[in-house]
Amino acid sequence: MTSSSLARYRAEWFGGVRAARIDILAGMVGTFALIPEVIAFSFVAGIDPQVGLFASFVIGIVIAFAGGRPAMISGAAGSVALVAAALVHAHGLPYLLAATLLAGVFQIVFGLAKLDILMRFVSRSVRTGFVNALAILIFSAQVPQMLGVDWHSYAMIALGLAIIYLLPRLTTAIPSPLVCIVVLTGIAVAVPMPLRTVADLGRLPGSLPSFALPHLPATWATLAIVAPYALAMAAVGLLESMMTASVVDDLTETTSSKARECTGLGLANVAAGLFGGIAGCGMIGQTVGNVRYGGRGRLSTLVAGVFLLVVMVPLRPWVAQVPVAALVAIMVMVSISTFSWGSLRDLARHPKVSGIVMVATVLVTVATHDLAAGVAVGVLLSGVFFAFKVTRLMQVAVDYDPASDTRLYRVSGQIFFASADIFADRFDLRDTARQVRIDLAQAHLWDVTAVGALEDVVGKLRRHGIAVEVIGLNAASAILVDRHAPLMRPQPV
Repeated sequence: MTSSSLARYRAEWFGGVRAARIDILAGMVGTFALIPEVIAFSFVAGIDPQVGLFASFVIGIVIAFAGGRPAMISGAAGSVALVAAALVHAHGLPYLLAATLLAGVFQIVFGLAKLDILMRFVSRSVRTGFVNALAILIFSAQVPQMLGVDWHSYAMIALGLAIIYLLPRLTTAIPSPLVCIVVLTGIAVAVPMPLRTVADLGRLPGSLPSFALPHLPATWATLAIVAPYALAMAAVGLLESMMTASVVDDLTETTSSKARECTGLGLANVAAGLFGGIAGCGMIGQTVGNVRYGGRGRLSTLVAGVFLLVVMVPLRPWVAQVPVAALVAIMVMVSISTFSWGSLRDLARHPKVSGIVMVATVLVTVATHDLAAGVAVGVLLSGVFFAFKVTRLMQVAVDYDPASDTRLYRVSGQIFFASADIFADRFDLRDTARQVRIDLAQAHLWDVTAVGALEDVVGKLRRHGIAVEVIGLNAASAILVDRHAPLMRPQPV
């Protein structure tokens, strides 16, 4: 690690006494926001809640040191649980632990190979759709907690929201969600009411996690079962983590190392698997809540993990009494602050294709509850629209010189797989001119499809007895032609 990197790493940990205090309090808020979602996704994956909670504790500790994005909270939740559910139901928990270990190894390899560069293909519209869909999913996840309850729960949720939004007008010394949890828990204990508590969400761990390797036969058959799920878990986890890191970059106006986040998440998931946990990824709702309440450094991430262990074991009796209404109020606040309300206005101002991409990302994600599926559709649509746009920019102008009986085709724009057929259709293959000149000085050939289209045009014209000359190729295009169509003998500029 260079001196500049060391200085930056030190600043990410120790930003001053005030920053450390804010990081600690924000991390504690992140812990309470993390508990209900981890428990909920544990049920989705078909595992005991303590498996998800143990994993979130281990992931939080490791990612605080090894991750590339300070202030980001990661845990055992998200689309990874949806992928894991099929494996657990078909083969059981030991296979899930093995898949978690292998998924971590895959992620480490992806990080070392710098595959985070693929994030450059995710457009801003897709990122906005991702954030909005996640806000909707966070809110919808709270709806079951608000159904089939009496007025006491609604009153407590309303009181919690009032504390969260009004307290910052008086003081910001302590994050208002933390005050919400303390006040609502105190009221629930002092005044008995028919309220659901954290204890009703699932069995909390009663001991510390212990090191254990999956008890499975080391055979090719085991690998054949585990590997496909591990690869899917690794890809989905990285996608959610990279998207979450990008959101935090925008919120904090800072940059982060996405490659390091890949390897850091891989190390965290390997550690989670070794301690009997499920694989995890970045959690955007909890991360946004952490950032909104001042979390900026790695200390907030570490506190979110450490405090989770504290509330899971020593403070278990107290945490069990926290009313679910307090957690619902916090998550409603997170969903409201996560949603990009300005994107609704942008639908009327921005190009229609951008709006279509954003809305499609939201609809697919909400319909499938799969963030990876939504982003995949958004990226695919962005690519298709981009290809159509670039295709329209390609032009072929035709001139004729009677003195020399020469037809001149001046080509401008980008020629690649999406525009190659249009390029070829611009030529009259039964031209009566004695000579044809193709000027590519204002064009660029990008791939073998473009070279093949040019080669087909030249070949067909020559078979009709027409002399063809290709001129103006830039150096990169000429190299591509020389490599894949050497018989054309182009004349580079």
